[in-house]
Amino acid sequence: MNRFGFGQPVRRTEDPRFLKGAGCFVDDLALPGLAHAAIVRSSRAHALIRSIETAAAVAAPGVLAVLTGADVIADGLGGIGVRGIQPGFGGPDAFWPMRPLLVDDRVRLVGDGIAMVIAETLSQARDAAELVVADYDPLPAVTTPGAAARRDAPLVWDEAGHNIGFTLESGDAAAVEAAFARAHHVTRLSVVNNRLSANSMEPRGAIGEYHAADDGYTLHSSCQAPHRVREILADDVFHIPENRLRVVAHDVGGGFGMKGPTFPEEALVLWAARRTGRPVKWIAERAESLISDSHARDNDWRAEMALDADGHILAVRAEADFNLGAYICNTGHVSPILGAAMLPNAYTCPQFHTVIRGVYTNSTVTSPYRGAGQPEAVFMMERLIERAAVEMGIDRLEIRRRNFIPPEAMPYRTPMNHTYDCGEFAAAMDKALALADFTGFAARRDEAERRGRLRGIGVAYFIEIVAIYNDRMELRFDPSGALTIVAGTSSHGQGHETVYAQMVSDWLGVEMDTVRLVQGDTDRVAFGRGTYASRSMTVGGSALRRAADEIIEHGKRVAAHLLESAEDDMEFEDGAFTVAGTDRSMSIVEVARAAHAPVGLPDALGIGLEGRGAFMPETPNYPNGCHVCEVEIDPETGRVMLEAYTAVDDVGRAVNPLLLHGQVHGGVAQGIGQALLEAVVFDDESGQMLSGSLMDYAMPRADDLSNFEVGLHDVPCTTNPLGVKGAGEAGAVGAPSAVISAVLDALRPTGVTDIAMPTTPERVWRAIQLARATTNGSQ
Repeated sequence: MNRFGFGQPVRRTEDPRFLKGAGCFVDDLALPGLAHAAIVRSSRAHALIRSIETAAAVAAPGVLAVLTGADVIADGLGGIGVRGIQPGFGGPDAFWPMRPLLVDDRVRLVGDGIAMVIAETLSQARDAAELVVADYDPLPAVTTPGAAARRDAPLVWDEAGHNIGFTLESGDAAAVEAAFARAHHVTRLSVVNNRLSANSMEPRGAIGEYHAADDGYTLHSSCQAPHRVREILADDVFHIPENRLRVVAHDVGGGFGMKGPTFPEEALVLWAARRTGRPVKWIAERAESLISDSHARDNDWRAEMALDADGHILAVRAEADFNLGAYICNTGHVSPILGAAMLPNAYTCPQFHTVIRGVYTNSTVTSPYRGAGQPEAVFMMERLIERAAVEMGIDRLEIRRRNFIPPEAMPYRTPMNHTYDCGEFAAAMDKALALADFTGFAARRDEAERRGRLRGIGVAYFIEIVAIYNDRMELRFDPSGALTIVAGTSSHGQGHETVYAQMVSDWLGVEMDTVRLVQGDTDRVAFGRGTYASRSMTVGGSALRRAADEIIEHGKRVAAHLLESAEDDMEFEDGAFTVAGTDRSMSIVEVARAAHAPVGLPDALGIGLEGRGAFMPETPNYPNGCHVCEVEIDPETGRVMLEAYTAVDDVGRAVNPLLLHGQVHGGVAQGIGQALLEAVVFDDESGQMLSGSLMDYAMPRADDLSNFEVGLHDVPCTTNPLGVKGAGEAGAVGAPSAVISAVLDALRPTGVTDIAMPTTPERVWRAIQLARATTNGSQ
């Protein structure tokens, strides 16, 4: 067995350079003549701009230029819009405004860019930015989707006549109504998914270069999808052919979906470089990131579940309002779509009807964030099924078993028109319960009660849709026999450098340390869609498999010529081409070297040994799993302490279990953050952000977490040649439901039946006090 091959727990080869500080991030780049930029941002959530005074800033020391929205218009630059939307999507009243690079007439959120200062040094740029003075005529602001959806709400966009960006309706309303009419029991529930900020380890940053010699540009950006950034900036903003813009993503310190959209700053540094003739750098500070990065979640759900007398689900209907922010970023529609699509979760449910609205507000834009709408959908469905179990007196595990889609029903088409190819949901849940010692929980709860603590255990099942769109990969041997992978995907912490090398080492029999990965550069990678939606192993890996197969087939032709054999007699195994039935053999490295010889090979064999592969999944795949969480609560303070967390995931075949477990750990930590700690909060009247620093926005720390037990229940995927399913988002999809399930289980003796995220100590304490007062008042 290849100890570095497919399925082996190989440590990340990227890590030594990161641990030694030898990574290359945007802020590490110091180009000759580099200038620095600072963005002047609106202090108002909604206002008309009467004037912007820049004279003092222009005269400040070291300032090279001060640019405003009027300059954007004068130079003929466009804005950033949504791409790939089909005609009619979102209903007849759908409204898709362009996002300006700099606002010159009306700000719509605190943090809107109104000017850009470019100076010799960063401190000079920031000092001068303080001298830019804007005069505003304030307008009423609205920051929550529920308030913005009302007919009398202040309008974010007057020309739309309403704040509804789009409406998505799915399912059969009449069939659902009929199911509810014959239901034995109906469970109703409303939930709110709190707004989150990704706060990636590396803040957003960009450096723009302008090349006068060929009227071209280079953008260095911390982004997840360089080719998509190039497409949007070239087409929508600069109106130039894409081959005049090079986008490079070096090492990227975390993205999580937040770095998937194209942002105004990426265009601004390129434009500023052209205006000043100097490379221009912009790096966000943490406080700036909190108001200018795209946020996530922030949606309100109202749902009902109809069940028969035995607890079988008959139908579900749901409405949800998703907060888009003041503009819709180019991925802002994704979370509402996926939230509606995956609401059925892992359960048999004959009928569904959903109405999902994207709502504009005077707040920061939202975009996908690890799970993209699916954590919200799973949370809604899991809360419904647990509430139904309580109301009907059915064990919460048993009600799940009664409603799980059975393995023999696969492939199973959901009422939302997604086809699950495989899954063993009850078996995965049983494995998670065993790993978590679910049967021993009663004793642990009794022991906690003796210490004056409330202990609860929570269970959540989830399924998600991943691996969308096609992609392309290349493999190239050089004359030395070393191998280069040219990847259309783009890693931002997942470990592609390690895993892709493992895969080709296994398939081609080459040493891992001779394999190099090239990614994230639109001039070196012919085409790529980047990394998001847990697509890299499924789509990128399958395309890589096809590239390896092409190399093997080409290698057989070269080896047949060199070994004076018929091509049909060539076999390939363990990194060597062999003439069948003989001991005549050449390693693939020897063949690759020979394929670069200046003479001696027929013209038809070409020069070199390389392969290209593309893969378009005919259907996405559906990783799933069961998470079990155990918490203790101090009823006197409301503090929730995470005691144990168990995750059993079905991700098909695991390429590298060690890295897979790390992905689950990271996702679970982010999901726990949503459940217990994190929330972006705006003042309802002014629209000012009240959680504008990391002292106010509570990120999870090591002592907020417990040890994680991670297990696998692998059911190989049938819709791709590798049998893999996506894994990167699983932890974040399952964790909020599991944690809140545990919190409510712990609080049940106090009479608390519902609680909102994040379950901060104050919120838990108040819920306990209210439940006690209600109980005492009713006696």
